[in-house]
Amino acid sequence: MKRVDDFRLKFGKRELVPIMIGGMGVDISTAELALEAARLGGIGHISDALVHDVSDRRFDTKYVKGKTKFYKANINNSDKSIIKFDLGHLAEATKLHVGRTMEAKRGDGMVFVNVMEKLTMNSPRETLQVRLNSALDAGVDGITLSAGLHLGSFALMADHPRFRDAKLGIIVSSVRALQLFLRKTARLDRLPDFVIVEGPLAGGHLGFGLDWAQYDLATIVTEIAAFLKAEQLDIPLIAAGGIFTGSDATQFLQNGAAAVQVATRFTVSNECGLPAKVKQEYFKASEEDIIVNTISPTGYPMRMLRNTPAIGSGIRPNCEVYGYLLDGNGNCGYITAYNEQIALHPDGKNISVMDKTCLCTHMRNYNCWTCGSMTYRLKDTTRKAADGSYQLLSAEHIFKDYQFSVESQILLPV
Repeated sequence: MKRVDDFRLKFGKRELVPIMIGGMGVDISTAELALEAARLGGIGHISDALVHDVSDRRFDTKYVKGKTKFYKANINNSDKSIIKFDLGHLAEATKLHVGRTMEAKRGDGMVFVNVMEKLTMNSPRETLQVRLNSALDAGVDGITLSAGLHLGSFALMADHPRFRDAKLGIIVSSVRALQLFLRKTARLDRLPDFVIVEGPLAGGHLGFGLDWAQYDLATIVTEIAAFLKAEQLDIPLIAAGGIFTGSDATQFLQNGAAAVQVATRFTVSNECGLPAKVKQEYFKASEEDIIVNTISPTGYPMRMLRNTPAIGSGIRPNCEVYGYLLDGNGNCGYITAYNEQIALHPDGKNISVMDKTCLCTHMRNYNCWTCGSMTYRLKDTTRKAADGSYQLLSAEHIFKDYQFSVESQILLPV
């Protein structure tokens, strides 16, 4: 009977365990989690979401404090168009976060950074270029382009000396999205090294509309594999979204996927950046507690727990501190929704904003409980203590369960 360990993800002559841990931000996929995946021979991700704040917490830098002080006078102004990121600081923070992680890497695996196009930062092209190139400067093994089509992202790295050396890949949810990307980047004569095919059961932002339930991962993987074969493109496909057991993973590997990307089960690992109390909320969740809504200002539907504190929160926009979702004109969907509520409640007290949420602030404070569709099954992967709490797991335990399990079995902790 086949198991995940019978397969290998091949990058040239390099072979890896075909398990990739997704890049959950903000610092949910911590460096420690990514490093464990690499040590065990797979691929781990860190995320560059809110990288200044992550740097401040990891290395005691003061980027967020400095930005807040610089724009303090604008806090009560609804116009956020002047809020800009210092590109030098952005480069420094990225190099610190990525570079220190790479310095600590051990084992035969790899560490990638997840870079979201939807973090527009009031200067979409310039900030994205700095993020991408600074990650390459810092020696990252690879970059996964996520949360957007990234039609211009390869071009932003084309002059970097590691453009053809680092592993570069993209997340898509349809053949059409991949076709658009390949068409746009054709002139660079540089194919992606991998394509992550993310289905409708994934956690966080989805590459589908509210009709997501009409799609399924296996069908999309088959369609994209057929397209690549027809075009004679040898690009490894990595299946993602709803893959909960080693047997789930093996099925995709037997059907042509080169690897799988998993994340939900690692949210309750010791190495995950979520606070312990939030991990217990994930354990306790029922299937009915998992919803898909449109409160994200990015424009994408988002899967999260029904009781996530971010839903309906009416906090003031925190762009002077963060501002990662400001578009090129300094606008954000949450600012608009917040101002509409202020117009109805001029005193600003006890307002609730249901349409959108201040995603930057809530993700930074772990109050936006994004999750995968299988989160309700987490309680079946561990043991419940007498006080009602659930035992956390090591990333190694979860990784090896994926790697070696058969017959849909899940190995419980000792």
